[in-house]
Amino acid sequence: MSKRYLITSALPYANGALHLGHLAGAYLPADIYVRYLRLLGKDVVWVCGSDEHGAAITIRAKKEGVTPQEIIDKYHELNKSTFEKLGISFDYYHRTSAPLHHETSQEFFLKLYDKGGEFEEREVEQYYDADYDQFLADRYIVGTCPKCGHAEAYGDQCENCGSDLSPIELINPRSTLSGKSPVLRKTKHWYFKLEKHESWLRQWIEQGQLDGALHHDPKTWKRHVVGQCLSWLDGGLQPRAITRDLPWGIPVPLPEAKGKVLYVWFDAPIGYISSTRQWAKEQGKDWELYWKDKDTTLIHFIGKDNIVFHCIVFPAMLKAHGDFNLPVNVPANQFLNFEGQKFSKSRGWGIEQHEYLEEFRDFPNKEDALRYALIRNMPENKDADFKWDEFIDFHDKELADNLGNFVNRVIVLSNNYFSGAVPQSGVSLKEALSEVRALAQRLTEEIESFSFRQAVLTLMEISSWGNTHLQDVSPWKLYKEDPDSQAIKDCLFISLQIVALLSLLSEPFIPFTAPRIRRLLGLPAIQRGSLKDAFSQLASGDALLPAGQAIGKAELLFAKIVDRKDDSRLQIVNRQRDKLQQVLAAEQASQRPPAKPEIQYDDFSKLDLRTGTIVAAEKVPKADKLLKLAVDLGTEQRTIVSGIAQHFDPEQLPGQPVVVVANLAPRKLRGIESQGMILTAENEQGQLEFVHAPKGWGNGFEIK
Repeated sequence: MSKRYLITSALPYANGALHLGHLAGAYLPADIYVRYLRLLGKDVVWVCGSDEHGAAITIRAKKEGVTPQEIIDKYHELNKSTFEKLGISFDYYHRTSAPLHHETSQEFFLKLYDKGGEFEEREVEQYYDADYDQFLADRYIVGTCPKCGHAEAYGDQCENCGSDLSPIELINPRSTLSGKSPVLRKTKHWYFKLEKHESWLRQWIEQGQLDGALHHDPKTWKRHVVGQCLSWLDGGLQPRAITRDLPWGIPVPLPEAKGKVLYVWFDAPIGYISSTRQWAKEQGKDWELYWKDKDTTLIHFIGKDNIVFHCIVFPAMLKAHGDFNLPVNVPANQFLNFEGQKFSKSRGWGIEQHEYLEEFRDFPNKEDALRYALIRNMPENKDADFKWDEFIDFHDKELADNLGNFVNRVIVLSNNYFSGAVPQSGVSLKEALSEVRALAQRLTEEIESFSFRQAVLTLMEISSWGNTHLQDVSPWKLYKEDPDSQAIKDCLFISLQIVALLSLLSEPFIPFTAPRIRRLLGLPAIQRGSLKDAFSQLASGDALLPAGQAIGKAELLFAKIVDRKDDSRLQIVNRQRDKLQQVLAAEQASQRPPAKPEIQYDDFSKLDLRTGTIVAAEKVPKADKLLKLAVDLGTEQRTIVSGIAQHFDPEQLPGQPVVVVANLAPRKLRGIESQGMILTAENEQGQLEFVHAPKGWGNGFEIK
């Protein structure tokens, strides 16, 4: 363990509310880790804040008829307050519109600029809207995608096929401001020479080596994080523009850069630094210790869509600056879906964090119920899925039946048999709790390796051990025979020590419940270092709860959702299920895509449709929606690039029969020549299935 820790979570963009997937991705895992470090008495600072610049915010403001400042103020306050209500315990939550952030970003830019060799100036052609007298950011330009023909592709990406684009690639581009065709004009921008950092970045990511010394153990990094980084490095790094022609953002601090701002990707990660500076300023601390001292461990918690920026781009910026630490780990989570589909505000599919708190306002312990369900389904190494049925099971079977029931039984029996005091026992806690101590040690190792999903299962395993011990001894049976039995005293003495330990170990996961358990036991509030002290006591064989200590009366920690006598909590969950059914019903009732314009038989006869079989499939690097397929057409094998990656697992596709448009002109997608098109059918839910000939047909047969 390091001398101190600096933890960051991805800055949420302040142009909308955050949904449960965001919480499970970058904020809940960081909260668990930081709370754990505090329990060990570590010097740890956790910073975050709102990302408040960029074209998307100005577009949102234009649509709503308000200023960008009004947009960021609204969502900064909403997201900040929602985090607090869910127990997300940042040490500081800053914002990139703050003066100190502007100052920090401009200082960082000038340091790289003054060093020379880190930037290059380029005169480029950029689209310009004459009616509005301004250059257009990529998101202010829409047009037809050259890859898939989607008519509403943005200047930086087609959201239909997932292709990265540049504005000049769009067919029939138009400005989202005036609706007219923009014109190309020359403008100057500054580019960060990312490619010059490629060699050391590869060594740092692959081997953990930095400047000839071991910086970190690469084996502790998640495989998908390393894989995505190496994919980028293998493709060759390119200079990245760090300035934009925009009216909203941090002005570029150069006399010749009037009207230009720092690109949001450049200033946003610097927000971690400015947030730390603001925290240190208010606390009377030295911020540089947390960014520049070699005894500090820097860890970024993010989602997988931010891996490249935190493992390649930002480290290169920090190294180029020369004074800053690089992250020791970037435990990026993958995506959380909702009832089998992606979160979608436009469809009404999912639930946002603040909506959950409002909808479940009458649900007891709603915060920990949500936190626990998200931890149990945390997308640590692969995409996961939040389901209301599992929410109920996790709450009722694990929180209520396991943990809540164990605590309740121990408190009730102690009150019944010993008048609410810890009984006297001569049992050796070292021996009696040896298995529990081993489980607790395993739990800490799991947290330290960012395996939070497994750690919370280990927490439940400790509670299960207590339940089993209680059941094996059955003090209620012994009490009938001999109320003064020492076995009863020993059993409840041991059980109370386990409850005390659980009150600490549970705090990173369910921080609203842990203090309630402490109060039931008559224990003081959790302090920094409380778990460290408890481990020392147990290692010495000392009790966490001394004999004779008064404990409180039992109270229900988790009221079950499925309850024959009270269905009020189930009704709350069922209302969420009903909303989803309404979304599906509305989509199914809506018209299917309108028929395309009438064609002649000769038009159809030009198509050469052939039966085939997929023999190999793999993901296309840096393209979330594309798969590269090898298809056997009987007489030949074709390479086909298809936008189906979000619907099919490539490992399951070999052997899949398909129908191919075999005479489609070849087209390059992500540098790969695609030699045809696979036919699929799409249902109302957006799910795809392959169109194919009857089972048993061979390859290469013509479809007429």
